[in-house]
Amino acid sequence: MGDRIRQVVQTYTYFFSAKMENTKPKYLYKYEAISKQSLENLKNQVIYFASPSKFNDPFDCAINPQVIEPNDEDIEIVRKIIVDSPNMLPEYQDLITSVKINELLPLLMKLTIDALKTTRENFLITKGISCFSEIPNNLLMWSHYADKQTGFCLEFDTAYQPFTKAYKVEYVTDFPELNISKLFTDSDEMITKLFCTKSKDWSYEKEWRCLHTVVNTPFSYDSSTLTGVYFGPETSFTFIEIIALILRSQNPKVQLWQGKRSASRFSVEFEKFTYTPYLEAKEKGLV
Repeated sequence: MGDRIRQVVQTYTYFFSAKMENTKPKYLYKYEAISKQSLENLKNQVIYFASPSKFNDPFDCAINPQVIEPNDEDIEIVRKIIVDSPNMLPEYQDLITSVKINELLPLLMKLTIDALKTTRENFLITKGISCFSEIPNNLLMWSHYADKQTGFCLEFDTAYQPFTKAYKVEYVTDFPELNISKLFTDSDEMITKLFCTKSKDWSYEKEWRCLHTVVNTPFSYDSSTLTGVYFGPETSFTFIEIIALILRSQNPKVQLWQGKRSASRFSVEFEKFTYTPYLEAKEKGLV
């Protein structure tokens, strides 16, 4: 009987169909260092979904949530969900209905813990993530992800894909606790706790992330999705020209912003500017 119960319960503890609702900001930002890959991605209008196993936070998508032992009421909730499933075979419905709570409890605990471990390990290997921030002017972000203010920062309109499905990262001190009954009734919590929870030490990032079911995948975005490009105070003019010329051939409406260090406080300030290619400027008598 135990093996058959295990087969039934395991079917309902595996994961990946969450649909989270977030109140997203109007824009999300991606800090980039100048590199062959970042320039190719810009030219090809793609966002890359990398494996979280390569991220600089060793706990990212690899936390071990604590499963709270369910009480009798929680077990009955899970039992009813399993029994009422439209895909449940009649013989399994009778089996689950007849099992005593004290027999079902240890199976639920073990199978849930095993399923979480399997899901976590599978996610690190097979799923892709692309990370963004709510703000374009964080000093640490410019230092860590834009090569000491020599890179750039892309501004995306969240009304377009894939940002309509962006998930907000939650920053905490301790690993989260998961309730078994909620895992069956609200898989949104599962994806939040497992893959969108980080240490408070990273809270300065104000991160949102997009997930992809296939790792190492470039996602092509509509040209209207990119609305602005911010350049760091130390970005060379050569690279500013290269990026500006790329944008002119794709979406000339993209707003350009030049960054500079504030003279009175610890911050990067940005001013709008318009780029005019040399030959065009020469024809207009500007040079």
